[in-house]
Amino acid sequence: MDNGLFVTADTVAKDFGVSKGYAYRMIREMNRELKAQGYLTVAGRVSKKYYLERIYGGYDSDDKG
Repeated sequence: MDNGLFVTADTVAKDFGVSKGYAYRMIREMNRELKAQGYLTVAGRVSKKYYLERIYGGYDSDDKG
């Protein structure tokens, strides 16, 4: 997983085993949810923190526990 602030479609596609096009759809949906909450978003990327919370319930794949 990328250590930056954002997750890209490449990461989403790899994590879920889906096409890159479908990964972009997933990112658009998460960005819509964030915009509805008043957050700024970046097209084609989603906040890493939100991604982990939304998809894994807050679990970070880098966690050892």
